[in-house]
Amino acid sequence: MHTILNTTDELVGLDQAHVLHPFHHLGQDRQHPEPPLILIRGEGARVWDSRGRDYFDAVGGLWCTNIGLGRREMARVIAEQAEKLAFASTFGAMNNEPSIRLAARVAELAPGDLNQVHFTTGGSTATDTAFRMVAYAQSCMGFPEKRHVISRSHSYHGGTYAAMSLGRRRGDQPAEFAYESETIHHVSAPYQYRPPEGVAPEALTDHLVAEFEETIARIGPGKVGGFFAEPIQASGGILVPPPDYFPRMAEVCRRHGILFVADEVVTAWGRVGHWFASDGLYGVTPDIICTAKGLSSAYQPIGAVIFSDRIMAAMQSGERWFTSGFTYAGHPVACAAALKNIEILEDEGLLANAARVGAHLGRRLAELRQLPLVGDTRGEGLMWCLEAVADKASRRPLPDAAQVSIRISKATEARGLLVRPLGPLVILSPALILTLDEADFIVDTLAEVIPLVADTLVHDGYEVS
Repeated sequence: MHTILNTTDELVGLDQAHVLHPFHHLGQDRQHPEPPLILIRGEGARVWDSRGRDYFDAVGGLWCTNIGLGRREMARVIAEQAEKLAFASTFGAMNNEPSIRLAARVAELAPGDLNQVHFTTGGSTATDTAFRMVAYAQSCMGFPEKRHVISRSHSYHGGTYAAMSLGRRRGDQPAEFAYESETIHHVSAPYQYRPPEGVAPEALTDHLVAEFEETIARIGPGKVGGFFAEPIQASGGILVPPPDYFPRMAEVCRRHGILFVADEVVTAWGRVGHWFASDGLYGVTPDIICTAKGLSSAYQPIGAVIFSDRIMAAMQSGERWFTSGFTYAGHPVACAAALKNIEILEDEGLLANAARVGAHLGRRLAELRQLPLVGDTRGEGLMWCLEAVADKASRRPLPDAAQVSIRISKATEARGLLVRPLGPLVILSPALILTLDEADFIVDTLAEVIPLVADTLVHDGYEVS
């Protein structure tokens, strides 16, 4: 145990001296940072830290460990492919067998005529590529002015330049960074728990569609080339739209010649019980799908832009170059891992399990609405959240300084459960291998800690009612 502690202390020191974490809070936190939780091992949905403590990971890594950790069949496939062919370029007239077979498999599972696949290195690069593809494809179709796109508030589309510009979560665009603002516009999200003032729940879709139409008219229908939307807004708060929202937004896109881009980086590959949520949940076939995460269950970094035959035909209609690509796109080891991952998802019935156990998790989480702080619980499949509020009647939020979700996550961590704190939200996105008993453990642990956290908030001078 002495060696483990020394190793942990050394790793913490090295981390604090050299690592800039994603979305890191600088200033005082950088001067006196909190020691990181250093994970050493993972098996299934459990992880172990450098001090030997184990946790149930209800975050699924970062929405991505769909088939669970430590699977030997995945490790074997990765090792065998690395030994056979560790790398091959996919630029120009060159490719590799796993990349070709994965593209064909993805096309087989994708909805409608989305039979074309352009591999990337992850979700952010997929979104960035799709942003460029919209303008490129529209120009090839004879509409070079259609370079503007519309996204939504409370959205997150990735960490690259265009992806961060497309997103619109509170706090995601600090002034120190620059963003594309001339050609990217935003409309309201389908936030059913917090609809626009004066809008009745049954009128929400009407309101949002009208706003979409008005925004298109303001920009000019001849200038809007694409609409970017997550089927369920993940990091923006697990915002599940009304059932008629996407079909009606898609109809507006078709009428105005706007390409519908579904950001399925989180929602694809079984997360909500379907291969793809846009078609599986809402019956909508987008023009373009961005995907990553569950494509390989995070065993290897990989992403993809999946797009329609119609777009490919337009892009191939003249002599031109599609100048987009990445060194590691179509990486043979990553593609071999993704192929095996899809096989496991299918053979073990994990999409059906996500739907079945996810419904149970949702029913159990709804019980927490009787507790203090819990204003709403919402989700689909195995992506859920609870939204904490100061006043449940008025839905008044707590101030950021209260750090309510961090308090909850620290309390659950002490009891062996990892959840993701995000502003007023506690995010849950466990592996698709989740069992009913494990779902109960998640909810029972939250039920135990939430009243305790409410008490500490009151003790610290915050009003909770």
